[in-house]
Amino acid sequence: MVSGSSLTHWGAFTADVTDGEITSVRPMAGDADPSPLLGNLPGSLRHRSRVTGPAVRRGWLENGPGPTDLRGTEEFVAVSWDELTELLADELRRVVGAHGNEAIYGGSYGWASAGRFHHAQSQVHRFLNLLGGYSFSRHSYSLGATGVIMPRVVGTHDDLFKRSTDWNVIAEHTDLMVCFGGIALKNTGINHGGTTAHPTRDALRRLRDRGGQIVSISPLRDDVEGDCEWLAPRPGTDVAIMLALAHVLATESLADREFLDRYCTGYERFERYLLGVGDGVPKSPQWAADISGLRADDLIALARRMASSRTIVTVSWSLQRVRHGEQAPWMGLVLAAMLGQIGLAGGGFGHGYGSMNEPGLPPLRCRLPTLPQGMNPVRTFIPVAAVSDMLLHPGETFDFNGRRLTYPDIRLVYWAGGNPFHHHQNIPRLRRALARPETVVVHDPYWTAMAKHADIVVPSTTAFERDDYSGSRNDPLLVAMPALAAPHADSRDDYTTFAALAERLGFGEQFTEGRTAQQWLVHLYDKWSAELDFTVPSFDDFWAAGSLRLPTEDGLTLLADFRADPVDHRLGTPSGRIEIFSSDIDGFGYDDCAGHPTWYEPSEWLGGERAASYPLHLLANQPATRLHGQLDGGATSQHSKVQGREPIRMNPADAAARNLSDGDVVRVFNDRGACLAGVVVDEALRPHVVQLSTGAWYDPQDPTDPGAMCVHGNPNVLTADIGTSSLAKGCTGAHVLVEIEPFTDPLPPVRAHMPPHVVETGRHSD
Repeated sequence: MVSGSSLTHWGAFTADVTDGEITSVRPMAGDADPSPLLGNLPGSLRHRSRVTGPAVRRGWLENGPGPTDLRGTEEFVAVSWDELTELLADELRRVVGAHGNEAIYGGSYGWASAGRFHHAQSQVHRFLNLLGGYSFSRHSYSLGATGVIMPRVVGTHDDLFKRSTDWNVIAEHTDLMVCFGGIALKNTGINHGGTTAHPTRDALRRLRDRGGQIVSISPLRDDVEGDCEWLAPRPGTDVAIMLALAHVLATESLADREFLDRYCTGYERFERYLLGVGDGVPKSPQWAADISGLRADDLIALARRMASSRTIVTVSWSLQRVRHGEQAPWMGLVLAAMLGQIGLAGGGFGHGYGSMNEPGLPPLRCRLPTLPQGMNPVRTFIPVAAVSDMLLHPGETFDFNGRRLTYPDIRLVYWAGGNPFHHHQNIPRLRRALARPETVVVHDPYWTAMAKHADIVVPSTTAFERDDYSGSRNDPLLVAMPALAAPHADSRDDYTTFAALAERLGFGEQFTEGRTAQQWLVHLYDKWSAELDFTVPSFDDFWAAGSLRLPTEDGLTLLADFRADPVDHRLGTPSGRIEIFSSDIDGFGYDDCAGHPTWYEPSEWLGGERAASYPLHLLANQPATRLHGQLDGGATSQHSKVQGREPIRMNPADAAARNLSDGDVVRVFNDRGACLAGVVVDEALRPHVVQLSTGAWYDPQDPTDPGAMCVHGNPNVLTADIGTSSLAKGCTGAHVLVEIEPFTDPLPPVRAHMPPHVVETGRHSD
């Protein structure tokens, strides 16, 4: 047995390793609230779901590239690395030569590894850029709506997170936190690039000890852990509630008119809507009560408390993963502006507290080492959640952020570092879309659903089978990540794969610049350290020490510099101020996104006609037992399963009405699809609301049928594949209406973590 230390997106740790497998883990010393997700690491390096070597779908190997609905159903044939490299290089040449680089879609997501060098997104984009470019995606499934709306109304997106109000400032100065979507501690275990401290729980304790109060507005009680005032509205009605609070501020002369005049633009236009001047519908507390199911008197009292206290208004990321998702963060910002506390210590606005372990953490005073990706000569892109639309409708035009764009005609999908069967809505539609390209290439350490739907599968190493280092822009440590084990079976790191491909395609020297992976680590570190205005140790000394503490900018309050001087620190909006009314957005003429925050009736909510057929509102939130779908086969994730299925939480009244009890397996369904799940009866949900987290690996009962029931519990077989609006086209997979019934047939086996049949042909390493 040997021991070693490393870093994940959910924490730093020391591991014991025996015979190439992690057998136990211990969190980094000093982490006050380590993530339970570390429990998924033991057993992960030699898990049965690992891809053991290069593999090609039999139909593609025998018949050549072309559209097919057999992806996800056929067996694979093992090939050597040299064979894979030749096949893949030839196919890339063919596609570029016949259709141009725009015909390649370079799909990736940045969560595959916390490493700075062995970062799948950076590696695949560097390779494809040198190939001549590729069609790409913008924004993320997590923040598709916010990434478009917030730069237009407050002039920034990233600064809302990396320069958010410090948790220490909130703990010391905030009197009242009004949290739309709560502050879910389960999500604060995670940060891109790794995280070595988890301060949220302690900050909330300190706030309460000082007399501060928390109001959680969420259908789920445990979206705030511990003492809080819980208001449980109908899901999807947060904007109506915010408008009602704003109505009280406006009509009772509690709005800070001086702040609105000096720091904002367009309030008068918005107030006409708020008071119902144009549509005859004042957005009053009673109006919002009828929509949300909350009491009008409670909303009035809350608005008055907010105006009389040092108040921060927070909006979780989940609220913008719905139809018209642009409205909630925009309206939350407007509500905070009306209170006039933006830029004051402990007051103002926050977006993403409880969504990830970045908001509230001090940012670094320096950047981090980064692998250059180069420039993409192709300018064609899609919003990231429009993958199925792109594949199904080549040449069709669509609206996005004030522009009229065209979906490219994609012939080859090259995916590295992600699994869209976790992120993407309406999996049956995604499966049909993936039948359209001529070739699908996937790099992955595991046989995820995306790998099973590939034509060419490239076995990648995990983050613990190669040397790397990493850190986050809001974490003080750069952490060494020495390999804990040798690469499993015949897997390789992506850099080695791309270097061989680049050599075969004639640009090997440009890709590698003559460096091995280890030489790149030293080069990137030395280049980075030479540009710093402070001294850091040599690479060898850093590696020997295991980590390096970097300076952070502590005590920040979001937009404090703007408040102090709105001229010298004008925002990056057309007016330089907070745009309560945006002339630009208004000028786009979209009927699903107006020039100011607006209440739009959701397509999936308990107040609509669809609820007559599907009377339960399912919240597909992030899981407490894994990061997205990563390591779903790990012990922590598996321990949460019910008879092998993903757990679905139900209010006791809803369970009793369907004769259901803890531990029952149920069929969750609507007119789009169905999945099995295991019942957990829980009073911590509003009645008629159920909760089924994303991330259970997709497992169709009949792999040949795109509409087949998922026997494991992936909620994205139920969700609608429609964008937030014409403005952002973000992901809307967080909310969906369903019905639930007992599943009385014999339980089908869960095969999600089983590899497909791979025919061995005497493959050998090259």
